[in-house]
This record gives sequence, C-alpha cells and structure tokens, in this order.
Amino acid sequence: MARVKTGIITRKKHKKIIKRAKGYFGAKHYRFRQAKQQVMKSGVYAYVGRKDRKSNFRKLWIARINAAARMNGMTYSTLINGLKKANVVINRKMLAELAVNDSKAFEEICKTAKKAL
Repeated sequence: MARVKTGIITRKKHKKIIKRAKGYFGAKHYRFRQAKQQVMKSGVYAYVGRKDRKSNFRKLWIARINAAARMNGMTYSTLINGLKKANVVINRKMLAELAVNDSKAFEEICKTAKKAL
C-alpha cells in the first residue's frame, strides 16, 4: 500500500486558522498553536456576545422610554402599567423609536396610559 503524505492538507488547515486570526495581537496571528486557541476563544466570545446584544438593546430601549416618560410626568413602570391596563399592545423597541423620533405620538400614548390608571 502506498504512503499517504498529508502536508498539503495540514498546510491548508493551518492557513485557514491563520487567516481567521488576522489582526490578533502578538504571536497569536502567526503561530498556529496560539492562533488556534485564540480563534476558538474568539468564537466563544462571539457566541456569548450575540446573546448579550439582545439584553443590551432592551436596556437601551427601557432607558429611552423612561427618559421620555419622565418628560411627560410619568415613570417607566407607571407608563407600562397604564398601557397594560389600557390594553395597548406595543413593544419596547417601538416605544423607544416613538420616544426618540415622534414625541407627539409618545405624548398621546402617555395620555392613554394616564387615563387607564
């Protein structure tokens, strides 16, 4: 049986990892073993970051809604409570958009929430 040499395949694998490690600090962008470890760790960070992003955006929306609600004489919690009692179904992302871009519409929503309380 003939001997199989794997140099070409190994070089391809190494190049793929090194390419993904481009821009990393120190030896992590040119030494294969360190690059491989850092690429694996970077993948973990990216995965966790995709989950965290959703939480961060929700926090941002709530902060914006709270600021706009306080300008209309309410707090965030009273606004949300009033909207639930008034059966107004609008998500926080849209409320934040209204708070930033259309203050008149947000003011009307606040009035609706105040009536329901």
